Amino acid sequence: MAAINRDDVAHLARLAHIEMSAHELDRMAGELAVIVDAIKSVSEAAGDDVPATSHPIPLSNVFREDVVGHTFTAEQALSGAPDSDDNRFKVPAILDED
Repeated sequence: MAAINRDDVAHLARLAHIEMSAHELDRMAGELAVIVDAIKSVSEAAGDDVPATSHPIPLSNVFREDVVGHTFTAEQALSGAPDSDDNRFKVPAILDED
């Protein structure tokens, strides 16, 4: 069993300002102990001779040439906009800032 107990969970709950009943503390201590044990077993399996991986299957990115295509003028881009100002889209404010 991992080195995590009910007192550790109670301490963490106090630090996080979380109220927990005695039953919840006991249950959470057991669940966290299982998680810590699982992490410990994975850490033991990965030795220095095992390379770190971020994905089990090798991935490669597919790149394409960055070719400039048809571009709109500001007038064309704003032609369908409900509102614009000074060659920019005008949108409602979402923050209470000046």
